[in-house]
Amino acid sequence: MALNGKQRRKLRALGHHLDVVVQIGANGVTKGVIAAAAQALDDHELIKVKIADEREGRLEAIDALVQGTKAEVAQVLGRTALLYKKRKKDSKIDV
Repeated sequence: MALNGKQRRKLRALGHHLDVVVQIGANGVTKGVIAAAAQALDDHELIKVKIADEREGRLEAIDALVQGTKAEVAQVLGRTALLYKKRKKDSKIDV
């Protein structure tokens, strides 16, 4: 499910006030980080992720996290990424 521009705008508006839920440290994207992000996505559907890596490694870290959680990227702004994954049942966010 690829997000179109209108859906991304809506998710960015909803995610603006959110706090960072998952942080990717110097060790990069590990199985523990993927598990924490997957649990947070299951709980919240829309999460912010903070990346402590240098500029070259940020996109690779986001790609690894997206592949591991099967989420969609709504926005990447500096070191922060906004990820969305719709719940299979009882979804709160309608895009």
